[in-house]
Amino acid sequence: MTRTATSRKPRASSQARIEAILAAARELLAEHGVAGLSIYSVAERAQIPPSSVYHFFASVPALLEALTADVHRAFREALRKPIDGTALGTWHDLSRVIEQRMLLIYNQDAAARQLILAQHGLSEVTQADRQHDMELGELMHKLFDQHFQLPMVPTDVDVFALAMELSDRVYARSVQLHEQITPRMAEEGQRVFEAYLGLYLPPFLPKR
Repeated sequence: MTRTATSRKPRASSQARIEAILAAARELLAEHGVAGLSIYSVAERAQIPPSSVYHFFASVPALLEALTADVHRAFREALRKPIDGTALGTWHDLSRVIEQRMLLIYNQDAAARQLILAQHGLSEVTQADRQHDMELGELMHKLFDQHFQLPMVPTDVDVFALAMELSDRVYARSVQLHEQITPRMAEEGQRVFEAYLGLYLPPFLPKR
C-alpha cells in the first residue's frame, strides 16, 4: 500500500512530486520492464533524492501498485466515455467498442502492458490488478445494462470482470511472444471476451 492515502488530498507541492515520481517510474517501466525499476533508478530519473521517493512510496511494489491504479483509472475513464446507442445493433457491437478502447490504452501505454500483461511475478501488483478488475467489471455490467435489457447473471461469479481477465490472458500471450498486442491476437482476445459473455447473454437482447 502506498503512503499516499486517499483519505486526504496531498498538498500541491507533494502532488507535483508524486506525479514526477510516477512519470519517471512509467518511463523506466516502458524502457526496461519491472526488472529495471528501483527506488534509486526512479529517483535518478526524476532528479530528486531517493529519500523523497521513499517518503511517498515505501517500496517498489508500493510504487507499482500506484501505477497500476493509474492505469486502471484510464480504463475506467474509457468505460465512462459516451457511446452512441443508436450505432449498437447487438451487445456484440458494444463489447467491440469497449475492447477497442481497452486495446488503445494498452497499445499507447507500454507501462500498462508491463504491469498487467507482462510476467513479473509480483503478487502485490497482481492482487491490485484483480481488485481493480472487479471495479471495472461492475462498471462494464452497468454499461451493458444501460444499453440492453440483460437477463439475470450469476451473483456468485463476476462475469464481466472474468471476461475481461480472460481476454487479458490472450493479450498477455501476445506481449510475451511479440512484445506487443498484434492485430491477430487483438481479434482473438475479442473473441474470447465475447465467447465467455455469450455463455450468459443470448445473441440478441432488447435495447433500452
